[in-house]
Amino acid sequence: MGRSLGDYDLYDDQKFILNEILEIIDKKGIQSVLIAGDVYDKSIPSEAATRLLDEFLVSLTERNVNTFMISGNHDSDDRLNFGSRLFASNQLYISAVFDGELHKETVSDEYGEIDIWLLPFVKASQVRHFYPDAKIESYDDAVKTIIENADIDTGRRNIIVAHQFVAGTDSPVLGGSESQGTQNVGLVEVIGYKNFDSFDYAALGHIHSPQRVGREEVRYSGSPLKYSLSEVNNEKSVPIITFGEKGDVKIVLEPLKPLRDLRHIRGKMEELLSKPENANDYIYATLTDEDYINDVMGIFQQTYPYTVKVDYDNSHTREIEKFDISGMVQNKSVTELISDFYKTIYGQDISEEEMAVMRMVAREAGALDETD
Repeated sequence: MGRSLGDYDLYDDQKFILNEILEIIDKKGIQSVLIAGDVYDKSIPSEAATRLLDEFLVSLTERNVNTFMISGNHDSDDRLNFGSRLFASNQLYISAVFDGELHKETVSDEYGEIDIWLLPFVKASQVRHFYPDAKIESYDDAVKTIIENADIDTGRRNIIVAHQFVAGTDSPVLGGSESQGTQNVGLVEVIGYKNFDSFDYAALGHIHSPQRVGREEVRYSGSPLKYSLSEVNNEKSVPIITFGEKGDVKIVLEPLKPLRDLRHIRGKMEELLSKPENANDYIYATLTDEDYINDVMGIFQQTYPYTVKVDYDNSHTREIEKFDISGMVQNKSVTELISDFYKTIYGQDISEEEMAVMRMVAREAGALDETD
């Protein structure tokens, strides 16, 4: 909640998709909902974001749905944990702060009881504090230690809700809209999927692209909306998990249809503007025109009002990709560098007025002296 896309606030889009999830819950007779962290986009969420989550959780409790929610690395543990003991009386179970124990809740169906274990986002340093005698040098060690110290009856049906960077034989496919820390994750943060072998299903948060990890029953649901260009081809969904007797787990991905899709269009500007399709979607546009167009964003937004970004793919940009800037900067003044760079980008000399602006910016940045 609280996420934006470029300059666009996504409140209406998120409200729409949450209502769609509620409709799926009604239509499919869902009994429990698992929310695997990064509930908010920021540790201090906006008033609108907290109101949106509140409305969604109230709607779930009104339906007598069991709701299990953990914190992610974006969430403020204490904020999300506030009132959790009171909420439990309304079938809303929150585990936002790791206190040294893997907490469990139990639900029942016609086949008996299912244990649902809640593991909020943890760092190795946090877990080391509670298990000082354990050898914990990585996140994998930390999660393994937590699970080994939990009293898990593997003869029963078990689910875990976790928020970590979990990998199989290959790393999971990133959505591109995860935090920079997730995109640059090191080996010390990687959790092996086999840590969850004791569980019939592992509901994972952290990665925005929906996917299985290692086996079908270890799964990232992904984000409910597309939050970056690299997610354009993602098919967003909610996994619906049906449990029979021990070992009988069925997974169906229920598609989500957003208020506005996120699309990437490509071609010459005249063609793209003359035949607009689904013009109210969020748009990334790549122009193949050779000439650069002034106020291209303003022009595009007249036809596609939710244009997020416009870039170019032409002979100039392809030449720049091959360009070795290291040779360009040797033994040249800042003014010469600005002039050369401008000519490389635009194929013409910079005007005196434009150079004056660039020199002023360079002075403010400390790249030029006031006398230059």
